[in-house]
Amino acid sequence: MIRVAVVDDDPLVRTALAAILGTEPDLEVVGEADDGVDVPALVQNCEPDVVLMDVRMPRINGIEATQRIAATGGPRVLVITTFENDSYVYDALRAGAAGFLLKRAKPDVLITAIRTLATTDALLFPESIRRLAMQQTRGRHRASSTVNLTARESDVLRALARGRTNAEIAAELYLSVETVKTHVGAILGKLGARDRTQAVIFAYESGLINVGENQ
Repeated sequence: MIRVAVVDDDPLVRTALAAILGTEPDLEVVGEADDGVDVPALVQNCEPDVVLMDVRMPRINGIEATQRIAATGGPRVLVITTFENDSYVYDALRAGAAGFLLKRAKPDVLITAIRTLATTDALLFPESIRRLAMQQTRGRHRASSTVNLTARESDVLRALARGRTNAEIAAELYLSVETVKTHVGAILGKLGARDRTQAVIFAYESGLINVGENQ
């Protein structure tokens, strides 16, 4: 059973999301909140595996709430947003959110996204993250990264940005899954990233991966 918490200041949105998730036998809505200020207590009391997080809330927004979750090594955060190119969404990803989804997404896409975050190591919607990074970094001066990745780590990072799982990367690069896990751990450590999403965002921002290249 995948435990899900819903955080949104719109009661209709919370009700709709809970209704959608309630139809799935492996998903359970264990708690709700209408503002980011309540997120720490919600996470502590309900112990969700995934938090659906609105980014625009009146007292504490989804960015700060996500930072608080990330700081404690809490559950994975899926940002729910109205606008794909919203800078708030990008900042939430930088803060530690594992991915984002538009509120107009179809129910089956939402359900698949939750299952992906809860049960796999893949980057969620890599093309959407790349497009968002392209929008947010366009026209900015990017300083050269001081992070020194090995050639193999760079290969693995590019595969992460394409949304590959450890098993898929192992097959592509003719490595064992354990070796890939070692490389991923080294990449996260060198980049100071909590997870793959943060690592890929940093790689786009710093030029380790060209944000305009075809993934």
